[in-house]
Amino acid sequence: MKFKSLALATGMILAAGAASAEVKVGMITTLSGGGAGLGIDVRDGFMLAIEQSGRDDIEVVIEDDQRKPDIAVQLADKMIQSEKVDVLTGIIWSNLAMAVVPAATAQGKFYLSPNAGPSALAGKGCHENYFNVAWQNDNLHEAAGAHANSAGHAKSFILAPNYPAGKDALTGYKRFFEGELAGEIYTKLGQTDYAAEIAQIRASGADSVFFFLPGGMGISFLKQYADSGVDLPVVGPAFSFDQGILQAVGGAALGVVNTSQWNKDIDNATNAAFVSSFQEKYGRLPSLYASQGFDTANLLVSAVAAADVGDAGAFRDALRAANFDSTRGDFSFGPNHHPVQTIYAREVIQEGDVFTNKIIGKALENHSDAYAGDCKM
Repeated sequence: MKFKSLALATGMILAAGAASAEVKVGMITTLSGGGAGLGIDVRDGFMLAIEQSGRDDIEVVIEDDQRKPDIAVQLADKMIQSEKVDVLTGIIWSNLAMAVVPAATAQGKFYLSPNAGPSALAGKGCHENYFNVAWQNDNLHEAAGAHANSAGHAKSFILAPNYPAGKDALTGYKRFFEGELAGEIYTKLGQTDYAAEIAQIRASGADSVFFFLPGGMGISFLKQYADSGVDLPVVGPAFSFDQGILQAVGGAALGVVNTSQWNKDIDNATNAAFVSSFQEKYGRLPSLYASQGFDTANLLVSAVAAADVGDAGAFRDALRAANFDSTRGDFSFGPNHHPVQTIYAREVIQEGDVFTNKIIGKALENHSDAYAGDCKM
């Protein structure tokens, strides 16, 4: 699919124009199969911001990676070699990011991540053309560990899928959690049956559970956990308690505290306008992923307004400046091109017949990541 600053639903070309050279963006994201909701939200948030910018000099080519690394690599090769894109974006999953990003940046392309933030790209593997607009993978899990301390949890059972983001998740939680572990499990990526894991939790002597199971994995786990009768408090990152997932989980998630750098009730004008316009255009509340897509596009728009993408140094400086209004409020990059930001504790609530989150406090303020010191650009 190709869009030239298009309104996604209508296919209309937006009339506007700036003097800078046209920029071609390749978006590789997950639009089918497991995890498709995440990619759809990133795409929709991104395209909404492009539409609202009024620019007609940004072309976006969108492809579905099917959550398969080999497909993502093929699409990236096609976009770089045939489509001649200037910027790549869109990848949700860290194993796909690791398969695509290093090769893309080595070929002089810019990569703006709206989601995946593997530790390998934040430290020694950082690159001057790689910018993460969401978070470094550990961040929300670090905040969950900090919240678990403040909640008085002393013995956590922790689990996550066996892939790069899952490993970063448990590493991040353990970095900040001050108690002991009752158990630690890596599950299969895409797993849907958690009977064995829940049995281990029940027998572990834990006083709390931390899990990172994004997309459909989290839906399956939460429903089975609620049905199991295990009544230990659950803490997790936003990925398993975000807007799209909550409607599928339903009442099983009520009261659960989760950590996020974004929520719909962050009090600033940009966020309020984003939530309203997203809901008006797409007929649903935005998710964390939609906000990240929106911010990523607005970062791109700010750089296009300030520099020609053909001047890599100037365009890189424009990206680094992050001169855009973020849904999160204040936004800046650390020295490894990952955000420095506040991460909130949210509680799952019900508003009418809609399950959603509300902010109940700050878990970590002006937080960077543990790998920035290893990044040498």
